[in-house]
Amino acid sequence: MRTRRSMAVLAALTVAGVGAVVAAPTPAGAATAAVACPTGWGSLPKTAADADTGSLTDIRTGQHDCYDRMVFDVPTAGTTPIGYTVHYVDAFIQDPSGIRIPVSGGAILEILVSAPSYDLETGTATYPGRGGQPLPGVNLTGYRTFRDAKFGASFEGVTQVGLGVRARLPFRVTQLSDRLVIDVAHTW
Repeated sequence: MRTRRSMAVLAALTVAGVGAVVAAPTPAGAATAAVACPTGWGSLPKTAADADTGSLTDIRTGQHDCYDRMVFDVPTAGTTPIGYTVHYVDAFIQDPSGIRIPVSGGAILEILVSAPSYDLETGTATYPGRGGQPLPGVNLTGYRTFRDAKFGASFEGVTQVGLGVRARLPFRVTQLSDRLVIDVAHTW
């Protein structure tokens, strides 16, 4: 139950232009704290130039108050940037075959990461993704924004993933030394 004070805080944050405000979950009987959610990420394509990186070893997801998150682990990348392109598409088309892969959701983000799912020297698989199949170990049940995630391909040093989301929502891409992070907001 919200108090008059918490309702006033929510109204003040909204009027102040903070963006979407979400009530943080709390134990029964505890005061509810407002969480200001960023909304300025936009939904236009985001890219970074290719760099000398390592191989993809894992793709994992997580839920946050304001967004759902997908993380691409590339531990051998070290301190060099990981190249990527993330953009909304009308259909998820496997590269290079041209086969359409069905992805559930109101919108599809195509994620291209400059990190192969195999060792470049030996050709040994470093990530067990299979074309057209759900991502291994990723369960999106209960997510507010994510609906589906399919592996496209890993071809010529680039790994392709289709991420089905509830609607065309704002997203951001963050690079860390050994991973690439994609956050998709719950609201505008």
